[in-house]
Amino acid sequence: MHFVRDVSYESEYKLILTLEDGCKKIVDLERYLEGEIFEPLRDIEYFKTVRLNRDVDTIVWDNGADMSPDFLCEIGRLADKSTATL
Repeated sequence: MHFVRDVSYESEYKLILTLEDGCKKIVDLERYLEGEIFEPLRDIEYFKTVRLNRDVDTIVWDNGADMSPDFLCEIGRLADKSTATL
């Protein structure tokens, strides 16, 4: 089981996540923003309001949308060294 320890906005629908082991991954969520709860995240300004909820150890938005840390880890790619220092 994975845990998100930090999140920052990268570009478009991409986020940089720091996982429990310090690993940094870039996740591109654009193709996953479907359905009633995720549709509002297609507004890029709203998407950028992502934050970490330490109670559930994952990313969330104010409308109640969240994503499983394991799912995020699975779809993410390792951040390259230049991104990993952000």
